[in-house]
Amino acid sequence: MGAGGRRGNRTCRGSCTFFEWPVYRFSLPRPIIAPRGYTGNPRTIGDHIRKRRIDLGLFQRQAAEQIGVSESSVYNWERGTEPELRHMPAVIRFLGYVPFPCPDDPVGRLRYYKLVNGLSYERLGAVMGRDPEQLTDWLSGRTIPSKNNIEKMRNFLLQEQKY
Repeated sequence: MGAGGRRGNRTCRGSCTFFEWPVYRFSLPRPIIAPRGYTGNPRTIGDHIRKRRIDLGLFQRQAAEQIGVSESSVYNWERGTEPELRHMPAVIRFLGYVPFPCPDDPVGRLRYYKLVNGLSYERLGAVMGRDPEQLTDWLSGRTIPSKNNIEKMRNFLLQEQKY
C-alpha cells in the first residue's frame, strides 16, 4: 500500500512540491476572410473592378469617382453589365492593367486597340484613315481583309506602339 493507506494514491504532507509543467501559449494568425463577392480569379471586367476596389479598400462611390462615372455604373458593372466603350480607358487606368489578353493576329490586335482606347468605329476610322463600315466588317468577322489591308493594319499598330 502506498502512503496514506490507499493503493495508487499519493498524498503530500507538509511542504512538498510537485513538478510544474511549463506554460506554452500559442497564437495563430487570424485567417483572412475575403469579403463577399471577392474573387481571386476574376473573369469578367466587373470581377476585375470589384477585386481592385476591395484591394484598395474603396467603396463603390469612391471607385466611381476615380473612374469618372456614377456609383450606379460601378454597381451595375460588378453585377455583370459591361462598361460602355468610352469608359474602357478610365477602367483600365483604375485597374492598372488591361484585363484581357492581346491577340497575335492583326485583326484581333486592331480590335484590342479599339477596345483599350475606347474608340468607336467612326473614331477608329478617322484615326486610321479608313472607312468605318469597312472596319466594322473586318472586326466583326463579316469579311476578311486583303493581304494589303492586313499589312496596313500592322503598320498602323506598329506606329501606335511607338507613342
